Amino acid sequence: MNNSEIMKSIEKAQLREKNFDYNVGDTVKVSAMIKEGNRERIQVFEGTVLKIQGTGSRQTFTVRKNSNGVGVEKTWPVHSPLIDKIEVVRKGKVRRAKLNYLRDRVGKSARVKEIVK
Repeated sequence: MNNSEIMKSIEKAQLREKNFDYNVGDTVKVSAMIKEGNRERIQVFEGTVLKIQGTGSRQTFTVRKNSNGVGVEKTWPVHSPLIDKIEVVRKGKVRRAKLNYLRDRVGKSARVKEIVK
């Protein structure tokens, strides 16, 4: 076995069995495990998915929210064991793969249209 086959087998073992169903532009609630000293708790981070990048065990997604007038972004690995669940609150209607333009916007212009079914 060469190095690439060894890397692929290691990465395949780290993948999550159940994939989450979300996309760019969706408003999601990410429940992540937070360790404070010797205690663990789950903290919810709700915001808009700006981008999804990478493949396999290296795949990450970035979520942005406004907190007290300040934009906050967090990037998580999709297959991290620290992520408990990802819940989709609203489906967004977007025509791009990366929504970096939302970083410069404030108020109503920073919203993403919702897909109504």
